[in-house]
Amino acid sequence: MQGSERSQPSRGDARDSRHPGISRLGLVTDRVPRRRPTIEDVARESGVSRGTVSRVLNGGHWVSGEARAAVELAIVKTGYRINAHARSLATARGDSVAFLLTESQDRLFEDPNFSTLMRAAADALAERDIAMVLLMAGSPDEQRRASEFIRTGRVDGALLVSSHAEHLGFLEDLVGGGVPVIACGIPLGYERRIGYVAADDVEGARHMAAYLRDGAGRERIAMIAGPQDTSGGRGRLAGFRDELGGVDDARIAYGDYSRESGRRAMAQLLETAPDLDAVFAANDVMAAGAIDALHAAGRRVPQDVAVAGFDDAPIATRVSPGITTMHQPFGRIAREMVRMLLDVIEGRPAGRLTLPTELVKRESA
Repeated sequence: MQGSERSQPSRGDARDSRHPGISRLGLVTDRVPRRRPTIEDVARESGVSRGTVSRVLNGGHWVSGEARAAVELAIVKTGYRINAHARSLATARGDSVAFLLTESQDRLFEDPNFSTLMRAAADALAERDIAMVLLMAGSPDEQRRASEFIRTGRVDGALLVSSHAEHLGFLEDLVGGGVPVIACGIPLGYERRIGYVAADDVEGARHMAAYLRDGAGRERIAMIAGPQDTSGGRGRLAGFRDELGGVDDARIAYGDYSRESGRRAMAQLLETAPDLDAVFAANDVMAAGAIDALHAAGRRVPQDVAVAGFDDAPIATRVSPGITTMHQPFGRIAREMVRMLLDVIEGRPAGRLTLPTELVKRESA
């Protein structure tokens, strides 16, 4: 019995008579092992992007039913194997939200409105034990990285701040991927697809123009308008024109919401409309720049030229004279944005809310 076992090699250790000491089962010269299927294979088979496959594997956040079905069928066909432990970790909600600022980093520090919104949003999220991640998306590369970060499910949604019409491709990446987004201000081109919280820019500008004319008694009123690829820039210019009627284009200059652009725009207005007796800037930072330029030109504020702004930002009380302005309720705007975003994350329809502004009188007008 024992001799018989020694003379018959075991089935699991069959030897090749041509190659003593080598197991026939170990020979691989006539066959290449099958490559393990990857996410890319599943994407090709299903006809969707790699990111969509990843979102399905990570719990199906922001994926249509049709895309999900295609991916699940492709997983079966390709034999792709899911790491159950990794998937169990990924399907859990991140309990974090992105504060997505589509501006350059220097604007974050120059414009106090952004820090005010960010702080109020962070406080509102902290009350719900949700973390906030700041993502800068001012350049195309930053937008690409931010989009990849958000669409792979690392955050549950995004608070979009300072949306520009020129960023439509970036917004399409987010909206097309089903990412929950709530915007601060009306997202131009996506008014019906993204929820938002906005100040009433048109009515606020109309109110300020009426105050400069009727309350301050000014007759030759100019405006420093904001960027026309933003809803605030367009709305405030529209309200100004609506209230005053036919405004000569020589009395309109444009800035980018920075103090330097306000200074340059004011210098331009002093050339194109030297008889002006009031100027309405589309934000307080540009209004401060306008005061700089007027002082440099020897014009007194408000005796020679009244100056008004918009926002009621901290800078309005830090310059001399203090700036008359339209108050935006930034704290409430941020809280409402957080509330709406959490509603969308829970699957409820996106809301749209417009809040009133309020005139704040100071020494400049």
